[in-house]
Amino acid sequence: MMTSKKSHTAEEIQELLLSQLAEALKIQPDEIDIRASLDSYGLDSTQAMSLVTQTEKLLGFEVSPMLLWHYPNIEALSQRLAEESEDLKSEKQTSTTVVKTTTVDLSAEAVLDPTIRPTSQSFQFTGRLDNVFLTGGTGFLGAFIIQELLHKTHADIYCLVRAAHQEEGKLKLKQNLQRYFVWEEEFSPRIIPVLGDLSKPRLGISTEGFEMLAANLDAIYHSAAMLNYVYPYSALKAANVLGTQEVLRMASLYKVKPVHYVSSVAIFESPVYAGKVVKEQDDFDHWEGIFLGYSQTKWVAEKLVKIASDRGLPVTIHRPPLISGHSQTGVCNTDDFISLMIKGCLAMGCFPDVEYMIDMSPVDYVSQAIVYLSRQKESLGKAFHLQHPQPVSFKKLIDWMRSFGFPLELVPYDKWQAQLVNNVSSVDNPLYTLRPFLLERWSKEQLTIPDLYLQAKRPIISCQDTLNALAGSSIVCPPIDSQLFMTYSAYLIESGFLNVV
Repeated sequence: MMTSKKSHTAEEIQELLLSQLAEALKIQPDEIDIRASLDSYGLDSTQAMSLVTQTEKLLGFEVSPMLLWHYPNIEALSQRLAEESEDLKSEKQTSTTVVKTTTVDLSAEAVLDPTIRPTSQSFQFTGRLDNVFLTGGTGFLGAFIIQELLHKTHADIYCLVRAAHQEEGKLKLKQNLQRYFVWEEEFSPRIIPVLGDLSKPRLGISTEGFEMLAANLDAIYHSAAMLNYVYPYSALKAANVLGTQEVLRMASLYKVKPVHYVSSVAIFESPVYAGKVVKEQDDFDHWEGIFLGYSQTKWVAEKLVKIASDRGLPVTIHRPPLISGHSQTGVCNTDDFISLMIKGCLAMGCFPDVEYMIDMSPVDYVSQAIVYLSRQKESLGKAFHLQHPQPVSFKKLIDWMRSFGFPLELVPYDKWQAQLVNNVSSVDNPLYTLRPFLLERWSKEQLTIPDLYLQAKRPIISCQDTLNALAGSSIVCPPIDSQLFMTYSAYLIESGFLNVV
């Protein structure tokens, strides 16, 4: 419920925002600098949406979460909201505050620091790995890449991690591996935390530490990225684009080291590719019509990797789709889009009736393929699609869930959106934090992001080259069938993520 139309001063709004932000971060309001970037406080989607909700209740009108990044500190945001509040009182504004991010020219963003180029051309590929550097070790895919490297190589793995000291860094890595059931105490000495930050110059590592790594590493696995369905390009650029540039800097410095970069099939989200078959080695020059900030950063970051490759740096590029749980243990990333959608729609009692194909790939297939392909000399300079080779219709998932006893209704997408707006008003439903992603309208046709993901608007991602490269490795992508759904459901229910009535 919105309150009645009433204007509020910038001071009143500022006090509210300070109170809400302090509560979200569990600190005192006087510890917050009203001129400091909100991004520097590390707000996640849930905290950002909670801040927006509380503000809406006071102001009496909808506040676009995009405002949080157009006016990136409390002082500027309070002033802007006070203006909107005054406009609303005088009825200059009618209903919803809509803010569109300005279109970023992604091709102009794809500029790699000219000093980043291999200092020597003496790289000799060898399958032996003694020391590797890995980003994303506290993430879902990163945990399984660590497991693969531990089992398939003898390398010590230097893992970038944000922490106050080495002990905390090691604990974070250990807890992440434990969370996904892949921690093995015997391998502990080979997992070495490197304190840093993906969004900072030299990855937040000291100059000496950065140079020492650059001189001694045999390979770099760059799987880290800030994934957020609400943030625009500007809020994700430092981590996803500039972080990739710093990884390429490390790879080029002193000893030339191959970079195994985890990209995404999202780089082909431009409508130019709709309905077309896209192969692994095809160019990806079209970016117009990519609206999701995360996808925009992945397009630019991969362009930087391609530029580095053209300058002589050995690289392999791995493009997964949405990554699903482990095909054997069922362990899932319950913070990912698939899990949140399923839980949220179950709470609503309905799913949208949409023509989607589920092309998710189990995390064990993706991690095994990345590590195997990275160790083949013929992989250098190539891209690989870790897309599921046999996607299934979204409706197959619904049918299977119904057979499992979940009472589900399929409703037209616009009706489902209306229910999302009118009935999902609590952060208890995970879809609440995704409302900007699910409802914000883009493009000349005023389509939502999910509209843009309909099968007719998506490319057909070929993975034939990748399957050929994996032939003989015994690495096969598990089928998306009732057995896989059962494995995932058992984990989600047993872990308490899903409740069966």
